[in-house]
Amino acid sequence: MRWMFFSIIALIPTAIALAEDAKTPQPDKDYTEVIKDTAVKIDMVRIPGGAIKTSPGSMKEAPTDIAIKPFWIAKTETTWEQYDTYHLQLDLPKDQRKFVKWPAAKTRPSPPYDAPDRGWGHNGWPVIHTSHFAAKMYCEWLSQKTNKKYRLPTVAEWEYACRAGGNTAKAADDSAWTEENSEEQTHQVKQKKPNAWGLYDMLGNAGEWCTGLDGKTGYLCGGYYIHPAKKVTSSQREPFTPDWQLKDPNDPKGMWWLSDGTMCGFRVVCEE
Repeated sequence: MRWMFFSIIALIPTAIALAEDAKTPQPDKDYTEVIKDTAVKIDMVRIPGGAIKTSPGSMKEAPTDIAIKPFWIAKTETTWEQYDTYHLQLDLPKDQRKFVKWPAAKTRPSPPYDAPDRGWGHNGWPVIHTSHFAAKMYCEWLSQKTNKKYRLPTVAEWEYACRAGGNTAKAADDSAWTEENSEEQTHQVKQKKPNAWGLYDMLGNAGEWCTGLDGKTGYLCGGYYIHPAKKVTSSQREPFTPDWQLKDPNDPKGMWWLSDGTMCGFRVVCEE
């Protein structure tokens, strides 16, 4: 009986270790990120390593051969219920929530100028009006909450995931929201067919912020709901333009919200 007692005690550290390991992504497997006591739940898809010759896209740079390490990418664009927890500080006790106006806001978004979802739809709809900076800061917050390395995809990783093993990817009526079928607004995620790797809305709907090969510059990838289908491809990407902030009343212009960026969203990546 005593031997059985000590055997059980000896197994406890192993059981604890297994429980802790279960919190981390497992190699070659998809997983769901759940942040305790919040509404944040993100389905992550495992992307195998490989190589890609990036397309020039809208940046007009020369095609580049890039090795891609395995990574995880969100199955969908970041949705409002995932972003609300961050920008509305719902992860904090009510007495600790402090909404700071730009330019004092440093780690959490300043209050938006208007209803940021434009009344198009909220839970299940992709985040819009976000800046490249805001998307990066969300990834930093997510990393702190999970002890994992979340970030935006690079333009090469994004294009690689979008192609899903093919040479290119182009919008079709059954796989992307574009000028021809969007009725000039974004739509709830997962309403169109996923690509071969199970990723939804990589093309069309909201554009997705990625980081350029210099590690700094933001590019909006994949086209979006007001683009004609012929322009919505895996090589489509655009740098920030001041036109996306024309109605911003701030001087200097804000870092968090793009007043005219009705197409500016993002999805997250997790490193091994």
